[in-house]
Amino acid sequence: MVPNMECFMVRQKIQPLGNRLVVQRQEAQTTRGGIILPDAAKEKPRQGKVIAVGPGKVDEKGHKAPLDVKVGDQVLFAAYAGTEYKADDADYLILSEDDVLAVFN
Repeated sequence: MVPNMECFMVRQKIQPLGNRLVVQRQEAQTTRGGIILPDAAKEKPRQGKVIAVGPGKVDEKGHKAPLDVKVGDQVLFAAYAGTEYKADDADYLILSEDDVLAVFN
């Protein structure tokens, strides 16, 4: 038996650095015409919910510039932006704030 077995069951937490953020993709259900596409034919969604944000980028004078997005925002991001990360059976994307195109209201 492994001592401290509970340490293996703890959910991973991730803290992005600098001006990066973690986004959980929002899956599209169907096309506009109501057609359900097989997974192989689907394009990965380019919008998602911000799960975590970094502290901000340091400028030339040494000051941290806070990010314009916050946890909970729905964002639209560039098609091939970021690095994919999988944890707890969910797909996440770590991307730079520069890759965020818009925030939904």
